[in-house]
Amino acid sequence: MVHAIRVHQTGGPEVLQWEEVEVGEPGPGQVRLKQEAAGLNYIDVYHRTGLYPQQLPFIPGVEGAGVVVGVGAGVTSVQPGDRVAYGGPMGGYAEERLIDADKLVKLPEAIAFDTAAAMMLQGMTAHMLIRSVHEVKAGDTILVHAAAGGVGLIVCQWANALGAKVIGTVSTDEKAELARAHGCHHPVVYTREDFVAEVDRITNGAKLPVVYDSVGKDTFLRSLDCLRPRGIMVSYGNSSGPVDPFPPGILAQKGSLFLTRPTLYHYTASRAELEAAAAELFDVVASGKVKIEVKQRFALKDAAEAHRALEGRKTSGSTILTV
Repeated sequence: MVHAIRVHQTGGPEVLQWEEVEVGEPGPGQVRLKQEAAGLNYIDVYHRTGLYPQQLPFIPGVEGAGVVVGVGAGVTSVQPGDRVAYGGPMGGYAEERLIDADKLVKLPEAIAFDTAAAMMLQGMTAHMLIRSVHEVKAGDTILVHAAAGGVGLIVCQWANALGAKVIGTVSTDEKAELARAHGCHHPVVYTREDFVAEVDRITNGAKLPVVYDSVGKDTFLRSLDCLRPRGIMVSYGNSSGPVDPFPPGILAQKGSLFLTRPTLYHYTASRAELEAAAAELFDVVASGKVKIEVKQRFALKDAAEAHRALEGRKTSGSTILTV
């Protein structure tokens, strides 16, 4: 029998239950995928706790890689035996799953399953942030919160390769060194340093065109103080909790700022967008300009332990669940 992690009620990591599941045969347009690894992402926590409500019961996980073992009617883009990966459709915490074929991308031979499982959501998110939401250019100075996290390390490396100067916030000296080794020019240990003051010092008061913030509640308002007039605040996560409501007039007071809350789905909605973003990600990883750092591995059945480590800020880089 096939096993998966299921959530029958929202709550803490203990609600992640290891169970036998029935997968079934792929329907029209679907693929049956034997997974080699699944990615761990903070959105999985939001689903588990109910911050982002899902219909119960559900199988969490939005990122994975594996081998196609069956295809449904009308599927021509992949065939049994193909190595594939995805970032987006839920159901990743499973040994095998059904998934729409048009959500999959074929993996180049140069990209291992572990790497793919760790980078499809995080790497595609990084692409969205620095290539689409705000196109980072040579000479830009940017701020990346959680710079030693999975998305953060990718953004730091990629932005550095594009010629930007990167300021990044981290929680410890160890994470500061990790971020520095991956393209972050100015790691700021926020537990003892004021990141707003550091931005002001590093830019000589000019401030920044963009801030990338996955932390949320604890960093949002002060991040606005890091932006120059008409700068863009990119809020793409809530690891410290959702951002409190605020009057839009604050954006005017702080320099006619822009605010966006992007979701990867809206930037890869068409097949052409998905394939173009994945191709650029695969190229930059294969070139060595961006290294995907899988720093933690947990067995899929130990997903609860992985969630505790993630929420306890005991992880850095990417984490995968091995199947």
